[in-house]
Amino acid sequence: MVDTTDLILHPVRLRIVNAMSGRGTRTTSELCASLSDVPKTTVYRHVGLLAKAGVLEVADERRVHGAVERHYRLRRDRAAIDADAAASMSLDDHRRGFAAAMAALLTEFNAYLERDEADPSADSVGYRQGTLWLSPDELAEMIGALREVFTSRAANQPSPGRSPHLVSAIFFPSEESPQRKTDQQTNHRS
Repeated sequence: MVDTTDLILHPVRLRIVNAMSGRGTRTTSELCASLSDVPKTTVYRHVGLLAKAGVLEVADERRVHGAVERHYRLRRDRAAIDADAAASMSLDDHRRGFAAAMAALLTEFNAYLERDEADPSADSVGYRQGTLWLSPDELAEMIGALREVFTSRAANQPSPGRSPHLVSAIFFPSEESPQRKTDQQTNHRS
């Protein structure tokens, strides 16, 4: 059995999962068109790996010009790394996962900018960073509120007037917390 963490933490497979999110079903040919910067053989190989692992499932098969065309659907429950899996990841796993996510994000952003109709201002593109001073309770409250916002819209389906938007939230301490420093200093003295 393929480890979901290893499977998902790959830039091309992350992009396939993003391309499948909220779109019902898609064929590999449609994914190739969506990920036009990725060689078709690479898209087919990664779709096969995701299907074999159960992250994608075949929703329908049709004969097209003598070949079987599969329509895949994303299994959201298998396309995420749950809290337990994330807690068991090593620091190197987290480093690799972050790098894969950033590589996928950068590639998606560059693909957006390459479109003839790209207009970051009109499209409300944002990529701000800032530092917030938060207690553990305030951080948990903020993450909970953001989860509610994202969850309330995660089930949205394609419809007239809606277009897909890639959203990425990243949280990590920018410095060691004062409490952790104090705890470590106390432990070193004991």
